[in-house]
Amino acid sequence: MGASTASTATILGQLALAWRFSLREMRGGLRGFRVFLACIAIGVAAIGAVNGVAQSITAAIESEGASILGGDIRYELNQREATAEELSYLNTLGRVSATAGLRSMALRNDETDQALVELKAVDGAWPLYGAVTTEPQIPVAGIISGGGTVFGGTAPQTLFDRLSVKLGDRLKLGAIEVELRAVLVIEPDAASDGFGFAPRLLISGEALKASGLIQPGSLVEHGYKIALPEGKTTRGLRSAAEKKFPEAGFGIRTKDNASPALSNNIERFSQFLTLVGLSALAVGGVGVANAVRAYLDTKRGVIATLKCLGGSGRFVFTVYMMQILLLGLLGIAIGLAFAAVAPTVAAVFLNGVLPIALKQTFFVEPLVLAAIFGLFSVLLFAVLPLGRARDVPATALFRGEFARDVMSTRWPYLLAAAIFGSIIAGLAIFTSDDRNIAISFLAGLVLAFLVLRLVATGLAHLAKRLPHAKNVSLRLAVGNIHRPGALTPSVVLSLGLGLTLLASIALIDGSLRNQISGTLPEKAPNFFFVDIRSSDVEAFSKTVGEISPQGKLQTVPMLRGRITKINNIEPNANNVPPGGRWVLRGDRGITYAATLPENSNLAGGEWWPSDYKGKPLVSFSAEEAGELGLKLGDLITVNVLGRDITAEISNFRKVEWGSLAINFVMVFSPNTFAGAPHSWMATLADTTATNEDEAKVLNTLAKTYPNITTVRVKDALNVVNRVIGQLGTAIRVAAGVALVASVLVLAGALAAGNRARTRDAVVLKTLGATRRTLMGAYALEYGIIGLATAIFALAAGYGAAWFVIENIMQMQAQFDAGTVAITIIIALIVTVGFGLAGTWRVLGQRAAPALREA
Repeated sequence: MGASTASTATILGQLALAWRFSLREMRGGLRGFRVFLACIAIGVAAIGAVNGVAQSITAAIESEGASILGGDIRYELNQREATAEELSYLNTLGRVSATAGLRSMALRNDETDQALVELKAVDGAWPLYGAVTTEPQIPVAGIISGGGTVFGGTAPQTLFDRLSVKLGDRLKLGAIEVELRAVLVIEPDAASDGFGFAPRLLISGEALKASGLIQPGSLVEHGYKIALPEGKTTRGLRSAAEKKFPEAGFGIRTKDNASPALSNNIERFSQFLTLVGLSALAVGGVGVANAVRAYLDTKRGVIATLKCLGGSGRFVFTVYMMQILLLGLLGIAIGLAFAAVAPTVAAVFLNGVLPIALKQTFFVEPLVLAAIFGLFSVLLFAVLPLGRARDVPATALFRGEFARDVMSTRWPYLLAAAIFGSIIAGLAIFTSDDRNIAISFLAGLVLAFLVLRLVATGLAHLAKRLPHAKNVSLRLAVGNIHRPGALTPSVVLSLGLGLTLLASIALIDGSLRNQISGTLPEKAPNFFFVDIRSSDVEAFSKTVGEISPQGKLQTVPMLRGRITKINNIEPNANNVPPGGRWVLRGDRGITYAATLPENSNLAGGEWWPSDYKGKPLVSFSAEEAGELGLKLGDLITVNVLGRDITAEISNFRKVEWGSLAINFVMVFSPNTFAGAPHSWMATLADTTATNEDEAKVLNTLAKTYPNITTVRVKDALNVVNRVIGQLGTAIRVAAGVALVASVLVLAGALAAGNRARTRDAVVLKTLGATRRTLMGAYALEYGIIGLATAIFALAAGYGAAWFVIENIMQMQAQFDAGTVAITIIIALIVTVGFGLAGTWRVLGQRAAPALREA
């Protein structure tokens, strides 16, 4: 017991002594650690800010759940209204507001123009929560009132601009006219209705009924939003409704999950940006290692003296690790300060952009996560250079020698680095929604480190093998690349990761934009037509043939259905990989067919005979079936029009979703829906059509068939392109953070190498080299290294972009020459610019002091 107490006292005494030495060592200031602090602060700030803003949005959704949903709980039905019995039950729960939503065409009153609108019909009780803002501000009842064939309505400014109309003008909507009485500014429950391709048109439920747009099988969604009595919760209401009406097919959401699509998108986007921030931290880790190594290089005399006076290697390691941790905590604190204010700043800039108002608040969890990432990054990248310094003999330190080979580091330090790296990787994977993507990302990051090291080694080896050049500057440049202590590894590693990330994101963004604006429109049809009545299909096809004789019209029956059971068990979307969750969430478009649909190929099983009359069969998309773990013979139960239908999986299809043709996850045998009311949908493809031809199709069909919704593909793609542009901007900014970290690391590496450069420059100038010769040599050296790094970044970036686009997005990757040029230019400007900026000061050093110091 006494020996143990004495041992503990000795350890504590050594720690106290090391602490005092650490503080004394830091009295000289933080010179050489500016890059260290900046790298840690940027990485921590990026991770903390992204997660803080995401949590701010999530908190706003949760706190305003009732307003976003439009009630405490919402019951949804597709293609049918609630029965009298169902509506009576809903009325027993609380105040009910009934809404209906569908897409339709709205025409100017003079029939000179038309536009697709997201139609929303409300009753007098709407909204149960939140407030509607209009210009001018008019009560909802006053806006939507009307009768006969004329009713009131409101729409956002985009619809006014699209149709060149003003307040008081009327639009034709089916069999009625809608007078625009106000501009819709804020619609409180808009976020719960999901993403829309068209502007909203808000009318009354009576107006929708009078319009004649709803027919049996029409793609209309009926919502019943309920404000519960005070003190009553939503607990048990879902199961009670499902038990009372087992085949109703209710889609039920509560205020706790008011906008699942928005929440999921925010979560995925924040996780992606967190990984990008982690990349910035990894890049910054190189700066940490460089800064620690450079700092220890300046302290080699002190370390040697400590060892000669009896200080152990462990004591030396402890002294300088304490210093590094103190500085690391300072960098983390700086990063957390920026991250802490990010939600407040975001609340100012994002209000009006998001469909919810963010609260200026403070979140602890994102800051803790960012601090943990930052702390273990400091430990990971500091332990190896400290471990190498710990084991260098005092005599070698006096001679100015440091062991730089990782393999010369003792195993405890290598093990410690592996543990710290594993903690970072485990935390990144554990906090990710899609762990496969996180694992792939981290594996790519480690691979990039290894390959960049090989690139630097290969470049140095190649430079060493080259024949001696006659030009002095070129000969010096090539020699500088492969000589001992060259900057090649530091420059390639520091700049390579940032450029790779930037190049991959730019290539992904470019490929998506090219697909949407170029390749996709060439393959996609010109129009989609929805809600074609069964009685109108033949006449509609004839009309389209007359106004577009060169076009190809494809028509298919369409219903809406929700998967309620798989093999007689209710599925849980949360237990399904992200790629398959969308199939289980909400209603899906479904169809039936006697023959294999176009744009599909059998991937397993057999197609049913054209005259099949047996039990219900279904064909499932192969990719989605794989995500859901389905196999041939499994049973799928789908609720259609309030009726559960169970079908056996007969085959799998490989679907070409990228063609934008008519495709369905599920195609049933024709006998499955015999006698069920349904509508039809169609596509029209005409590669020779001009804008005038498409305008003629729009105008003619809008007048002849006002109940049919016409979606012009070009307009839909423009909306998607704008969304991708906004996301791309945010992602590029995040990638820019990693590039900034790369530049800082590069600057630190160059600064750390200036001491050796000063001695070299002085000796060469003494031997007769001119400043012009030396500047040319350094410019060539940095240019060669920068070009080699850019080539690697492009190759690695294209590989990563190809994997994401081809395997995750299921699209065709395209090589963008503009990205190539920009990457090379950035690499050359950064390396040559920073290199020469630092070298210019080196060349101005006086010879005598430098030679005496050497």
